[in-house]
Amino acid sequence: MITFRARPAEFPISMPDQAFETAPTVNRNAPRSQMWRKVTLFGLSIILAGWATIEMYHVLNVSGVTSLEQLLLVVFCINISWIAYAFVSSTIGFIAAMVGLVRKRRATPGPALLTGRTVIVFPIYNESVDRVFATVESTAESLANAPGRFECFILSDTNDPEVALQEEAAFELMRTRLSPGVLVHYRRRTMNVHRKSGNIRDFITRWGGRYDYMIVFDADSFMDRETLIELARRMEASPATGLIQTIPQLVGGRTLFSRTQQFAAALYGPVLGSGLAWWAQNEGNFWGHNAILRIEALASAAGLPEIPGRAPFGGSILSHDFVEAALLRRAGWNVQIAPELGGSYEQGPPSIIDLSIRDRRWCQGNMQHMAVLLKTRGLTFTSRMHLMIGIFSYLASPLWLLFITIGMMLSLQNMFLTPEYFGESAALFPSWPVIDSERSLHLFLITMAILFAPKLYGMIYGFAAPRWRNTVGLLRTFYGVLAETIISVLLAPVLLVEQTVAVYRVFTGRDGGWNPQYRESNEYSLKDTFRHHTPAIVLGVLLTVSAFAISPLFAAWLAPATIGMVLAATLSWWTGRERSGDAANRMNLLHSPDEIDPPKSFLDSVADRAHYEGLTSPTIAGLFADRNLRTRRTHLVDSYWPLERAEVHTPLALARARAERLPSIEEYISALAPKEMLALLNSPRDLEKVVDHYGAREQQYSTGTT
Repeated sequence: MITFRARPAEFPISMPDQAFETAPTVNRNAPRSQMWRKVTLFGLSIILAGWATIEMYHVLNVSGVTSLEQLLLVVFCINISWIAYAFVSSTIGFIAAMVGLVRKRRATPGPALLTGRTVIVFPIYNESVDRVFATVESTAESLANAPGRFECFILSDTNDPEVALQEEAAFELMRTRLSPGVLVHYRRRTMNVHRKSGNIRDFITRWGGRYDYMIVFDADSFMDRETLIELARRMEASPATGLIQTIPQLVGGRTLFSRTQQFAAALYGPVLGSGLAWWAQNEGNFWGHNAILRIEALASAAGLPEIPGRAPFGGSILSHDFVEAALLRRAGWNVQIAPELGGSYEQGPPSIIDLSIRDRRWCQGNMQHMAVLLKTRGLTFTSRMHLMIGIFSYLASPLWLLFITIGMMLSLQNMFLTPEYFGESAALFPSWPVIDSERSLHLFLITMAILFAPKLYGMIYGFAAPRWRNTVGLLRTFYGVLAETIISVLLAPVLLVEQTVAVYRVFTGRDGGWNPQYRESNEYSLKDTFRHHTPAIVLGVLLTVSAFAISPLFAAWLAPATIGMVLAATLSWWTGRERSGDAANRMNLLHSPDEIDPPKSFLDSVADRAHYEGLTSPTIAGLFADRNLRTRRTHLVDSYWPLERAEVHTPLALARARAERLPSIEEYISALAPKEMLALLNSPRDLEKVVDHYGAREQQYSTGTT
């Protein structure tokens, strides 16, 4: 029978903060990774980066290396090391992915009957209610007759009062639609402590003992029934495994930007994911969603403490997933990546602006990992590399911008400064920067080949993969790669500036916060788009003018970077519109297999949205006026307040106090701040007291008038 309780009885377990400074006792019986794979990857990366750095040194060392050239060489060495790693990892991934196609590699079957209980959690925060609850319903229904015990649990951190009431109405509707025996629960936290990681932690410490495994969805996640069951089977078959991460494909993109990302993820994702899985082995990573975790492992080994200090470097760890994976491995649990396991999907940001808003939080979280690396003892080499790769994925942008700037300064020095004939020692010839042009061109071409190699690997993989051949076809795959390459080249400078700004904001002490993500196109106006991309446009104009001051040839060489910056707003506006995406679709460009043949989990979710789109939820004023509405929602409200005995929740205290000062309930409702209104919704007893207070006051006025 369908449960009519919003939440099951609590089954609490402990999830203590992990001490970064003290390494825990490790299970030495856990399977270890093969070190030769890591030596191969990083050895080849170091060799390639070292060769390129030596070549760059010879390019600069025609008549000695100046101080500015030395700085350029250092920055180049750092940047080329990142490129070399990406190239070697993608090369290995290409080989692994092609071998997998030839062997038709299949997952090792787990036990036929699942004895463990798996919960699928949906952490949400001010999300579109119709989309989230449609996904929850379709996911729960798909597992109605699954082998094993599956439940769904909506973990809301919503702090918008109106959205909170919409969620309650949607849950009430859902429970009338679910088939008998399908269990879906709902909990909205009264206090959003430590954001998403705190949301998950609250669930584990209160209900974690009820379940063995936990599959984490994002608000835009979709996973096929077979994938969910297979994850539970793999976890049950491997007691030493603490986490299995799938590689989600993008689905449902409509704008040109999202369709470009969707195409790239579908074609290049399997290659890059196979490379990461090949060398990481049992020391993989976690991306926060579309993964299964062993609750015992997470609770005992991955409770996150706060980083000392204030945001953006201190406070709650925003990119908690990387750190949780590192702590799981530190405690001896296997952390695996499963690139061969399909049926895992998510939606990407519809525009560059939406991507930038999300990236600010990710950037801040990744910069916090610097403190984790410095403070945490016992992390494995591979876990440290995951954290460093995450950090450098954002630092690379300002470093490339610095490289361009130094190169321009060298050219300006060569053009305008007077050569120094007499330095510390007398010389017959002047000392000024000179480079080996022919060697520089060769190094540039090789660097470009290394950068674009993963796209070539992806195209070959698409030609070889049966699903790509049968749905997209060879010709459309080829044209898709060309279109994606052109668009990515144009957008790369824009994204470089966006990430540089994000890094700058962190290092200047600005907290990026935690804003809800947009899953659908906002169709930003051209004015708003220009306002957002002003830094990129200004920088592009400055670089272009400076380059022309040096020479038209230098300006032409720099044009691939400057054109994208100058046109940043136009490109962002154009690629962020559904009309542009539809045009590309009509031209048979950027098609991926999951767009032509969408996954059932996505289609079922889209179909179920219709049941929630027209849902009418109580208004705030209506709730105050109708006692039956207030009574009906009481069982939906979480009664747990994480407060110390003498601690006071300030918004709730203010909501109580305002009732004593404002004469009418209409004025009272208008005066409440959103946090105060939410606190009142989270405390039905206080809500009832406020209503009774105004009811008694009106009765007194009525009696006095009579």
